[in-house]
Amino acid sequence: MTVIKRLLICGLLVLPLASASAQERTELSSLPGNVLVMRGLDKVTARTEDFEIRIGEEYRFGSLTILPRYCRERPPEETPEIFVFVEIFEHRPDTREIDEDNGDRIFSGWMFSSNPALNPLEHPVYDVWPIDCRT
Repeated sequence: MTVIKRLLICGLLVLPLASASAQERTELSSLPGNVLVMRGLDKVTARTEDFEIRIGEEYRFGSLTILPRYCRERPPEETPEIFVFVEIFEHRPDTREIDEDNGDRIFSGWMFSSNPALNPLEHPVYDVWPIDCRT
């Protein structure tokens, strides 16, 4: 009977150590990217354009300014997916600068390459969606 008690006590002492080491081994399967590749569509002219934007830098597409904040791509052994957090602002014809305080932001949220319609940019003239995330 004492052998069983000792085994149970040892098991209870080892179990937290095993779970802690398993948590330490858990790593992200991919690293965040530095460059976001997006595709833009002008619905009026049916013109598409692929463009690369560094994370944290602005890119002008028509009257839109796209500002990516974060992107990540899953590794090749997993289901393909690109996650992007992006802010999109619309410029008025009479101004050159973005005015975040006056409500020029028309989109702020996550976009996914596998399902662009999940959180789409709703704009009458332009569509944009992520294509790739590079390091």
